Amino acid sequence: MNPVEICKGVYQVGVIDWNIRDFHGYSTHIGSTYNAYLIIDEKTVLIDSVKKGFEDQLLSNISRIIDPKKIDLVVSNHTEMDHSGGLPRVMHFIGENKPLYCSKMGLKSLPSHFQQKWNYQGVENGQELKIGKRTLTFLETRMLHWPDSMFTYCKEDQILFSSDAFGQHYAGYDMFDDLVGDAIMVHAKKYFANILLLYAPKILKLIEQVREMALEIKIICPDHGIMWRKDPGKIIRAYADWSLQKPAKKAVIAYDTMWHSTQHMADVIADSIAAQGVDVRPMHIRSSDRSDIMTEVLDAAAVVVGSPTLNNNLFPTVADLLTYMKGLKPKNKIGAAFGSYGWSGEAVKLINQEFAAMNFDIIEPGLRIQYVPDHDGHKACMDLGAQIGKKISEITAARK
Repeated sequence: MNPVEICKGVYQVGVIDWNIRDFHGYSTHIGSTYNAYLIIDEKTVLIDSVKKGFEDQLLSNISRIIDPKKIDLVVSNHTEMDHSGGLPRVMHFIGENKPLYCSKMGLKSLPSHFQQKWNYQGVENGQELKIGKRTLTFLETRMLHWPDSMFTYCKEDQILFSSDAFGQHYAGYDMFDDLVGDAIMVHAKKYFANILLLYAPKILKLIEQVREMALEIKIICPDHGIMWRKDPGKIIRAYADWSLQKPAKKAVIAYDTMWHSTQHMADVIADSIAAQGVDVRPMHIRSSDRSDIMTEVLDAAAVVVGSPTLNNNLFPTVADLLTYMKGLKPKNKIGAAFGSYGWSGEAVKLINQEFAAMNFDIIEPGLRIQYVPDHDGHKACMDLGAQIGKKISEITAARK
């Protein structure tokens, strides 16, 4: 990827990773980017680095604009290795005594990652740094999504360098929202659902803090994916809406099956919910990545999970999904469990236990059917679906 000029003197100099398909358990079907930013003023600043293995591309991009050795200081908004992994090579190349600005928590995490005695400069929340005609302001965003995370704001250009917030795992040559269009929002939603949902209450507080500070934001530059220049308010509004976790008139049915009995139950339950005028997304777990399921869960009113019983336990893929989901702490959900079993049938009870741990409103006791659903079993699935659909309609009507 060639450097991209954002405005006069400010460039995106990061790299595209076309081939990454898994980002610590999150499916990246079309790759991602590791964005880094160069500001040329009286002092030349590099904001963030790239993942290890991409450092030479980063330095090559910088060299098309300026000799990298002329970089005066580096800002590390976030220590996670997809942004800091290239720091050892970059710091060695530009001069290891150059100042490296980071948050107070970054002062702890960066040396722990790299065991390097760099010229660390820890900053306070709201601290300013003059680099010439421009002023950089550092905003602490602890736990969005690491303890060390922060934003860097350029007041004169009204650019927010937002680290992992407002990003997407999206690889492409079109690097701005007005070039990609609304198609980017599905990637932004997936990114929020799988990385930031856990921190939704903190996001709402941060948005309120930014409003109180009356920051004028013309462009948002995240560390993954496209930059927002046409309507940066669009992604901010989306984050505020997603953080509220308002349930849509929608149900996700996530299930796995051994001999198709649980699948048959899922199909009948889905048909019955849909008959209530509810949007239904049946998702076979082995055919759907957990991060894609979680994206659908984000705005669903109901999460319906089906599992056969295997060795007195949940089917492994179902246990995996529930563990993943529980870690992201989705809220305002109805939960319903179902499954076929042979001789013991613990899976439904175990699903309900996981729902209870997530504070879901459980439709109890769930539905267990031994072996293959017969006529009565089919009717029981229809009844469960009708019950779920009715409850979804009641909840979403009450929230209008």
